Amino acid sequence: MEYVILAVVIAVVAIGAITGLVVSGRRRKELDRPSQTPTITAPPAADRPSAPTKPTEGAAEPTAPPATAAPEAEAPEAAAPETVEAGAAEAPAAEQPVEEVRIEEAEAAPAIEVPEPTAGRLVRLRSRLSRSQSTLGKGLLTLLSRDRLDEDTWEEIEETLLTADVGVGATQELVDNLRTRVKVLGTRTPDELRGLLREELIKLIGPELDRTVHSVKTDGGPAVVLVVGVNGVGKTTTTGKLARVLVADGRRVVLGAADTFRAAAADQLQTWGERVGAHTVRGPEGGDPASVAFDAVKQGITDGVDTVLVDTAGRLHTKTGLMDELGKVKRVVEKHGPVDEVLLVLDATTGQNGLVQARVFAEVVDITGIVLTKLDGTAKGGIVISVQRELGVPVKLIGLGEGADDLAPFEPGAFVDALLG
Repeated sequence: MEYVILAVVIAVVAIGAITGLVVSGRRRKELDRPSQTPTITAPPAADRPSAPTKPTEGAAEPTAPPATAAPEAEAPEAAAPETVEAGAAEAPAAEQPVEEVRIEEAEAAPAIEVPEPTAGRLVRLRSRLSRSQSTLGKGLLTLLSRDRLDEDTWEEIEETLLTADVGVGATQELVDNLRTRVKVLGTRTPDELRGLLREELIKLIGPELDRTVHSVKTDGGPAVVLVVGVNGVGKTTTTGKLARVLVADGRRVVLGAADTFRAAAADQLQTWGERVGAHTVRGPEGGDPASVAFDAVKQGITDGVDTVLVDTAGRLHTKTGLMDELGKVKRVVEKHGPVDEVLLVLDATTGQNGLVQARVFAEVVDITGIVLTKLDGTAKGGIVISVQRELGVPVKLIGLGEGADDLAPFEPGAFVDALLG
């Protein structure tokens, strides 16, 4: 009997101990639950309706209590970035980049410049022709001032003219006229020789030729000017400078970046346009040049501008496929109307090689004018005479430096005066 009572006591004690452990465990679990509360509650999520992008939905009142409760909850730091990131995706993060882009564009946009007037620009740039002057003008005056003009002297005069790229036919004509007039005059003072040479050179250059860049359409639409040439002659730069020339003369201009094959050509042209307030139409790199040219003219019609300048892709005159493509550009543009000007850009330092290029381009598109660049360098001024005689079209513009306003309308008298000093 005693054993039975002892067993019962032990059992009761054991049951009591087990019950106490169970109750204690439950209490510990209940005490642990409040520390996990911030991770399952979502006060930051309650902030979403009050985002700046939805102020009219009346979400400001319900979000106020969670906003004050969030600090008391002391949510784990890992949870906060997730709720901020999600809540800002629709509002602040979407608006802030737009503001930043607008600021960058405002800072990057260049100020509109006022180009230098074109009237008399060549006279102001006459010092840039100093190298050509020493080769042609001073050389001829020195030879003609000799006491005796024998056959050897006339041969030297011919050689000087040929070296200056005047061309064989023009050289023979000039020498014959000089010999006749010097013989008739008898006296040869420096002033007389200079006046004589000036008259003959101007006559060869052709003062009667129309050197106007036709930049205003008579029927109300914009005039279309195609700028063509081989790679490396400064074609895109010349197009940008020509835009400045036209703006200086009061024209409104749209630029067409149809040189889609050369990296950054469109960016370069757009920069030139922005400096004078001209809109630039461009396409994807490697795109169809004819399509860009077409769109540029269309934009010019829509904007009601005076002139559309189309910078075509540079091409080797020996590549038949590329030259055919140039013809396509002209045909596509002519769907809007006839092209008013096709200006061929030539590097004056290439001399007779430039004439070969000119012949090929003239066969593909009807050249209406020549732009001679780099006449301020080692160029020989006689190229003006020879290229005109070769193509039968006038030199309309000449480049005399790297400055933005160093492209000048060609004036025969001012040009010859610069050559002769």
